[in-house]
Amino acid sequence: MIPTHIEHIGIAVKDLEASIKYYEEILGMKCYAIEEVKDQKVKTAFFKVGQTKIELLESTDPSGPIGKFIEKKGEGMHHIAFAVNEIEDKLQTVKEKGVRLIDETPRKGAEGLQIAFLHPKSTNGVLTELCEKKEE
Repeated sequence: MIPTHIEHIGIAVKDLEASIKYYEEILGMKCYAIEEVKDQKVKTAFFKVGQTKIELLESTDPSGPIGKFIEKKGEGMHHIAFAVNEIEDKLQTVKEKGVRLIDETPRKGAEGLQIAFLHPKSTNGVLTELCEKKEE
C-alpha cells in the first residue's frame, strides 16, 4: 500500500474558535472550511499548508471520540490521514498483514471523503486514517 500523499493531520482542540484564531492570527493561515460531522460528534475546521491540510477537531458531545480523547490525553495531535486510491482494497491488504482495523469498511468523513481508521495498537501508537475522494 503506497499512499498518494498526507491528506491531513488531525488535531483535537477544546475550543474551535480560539484555535482558528491562533492558526489565522499567529501562523498566518486561513481557515477555508468549517463542517460538522454529526455521526462522529465533531466540528472541524480546515487549513491548507502546501498540499497537506490541518484539521482541527472540536467535540460536539463529551461521549464522542474527540471528547473522550481530550478527556484522556488533552488537546493535541489526534491522527494522521493518508490519501489512498481504492480504499476498500487497502483496508483488506492491511488487515491481511495483521493490522487491526477500527473501520472494516469506509464511512463518510468531512469534505466528502470516504474514511477508515486503523487501530493505534497496530500502528506504533499513531491513530492512522485512510482517505479516498470518491467522484460522484
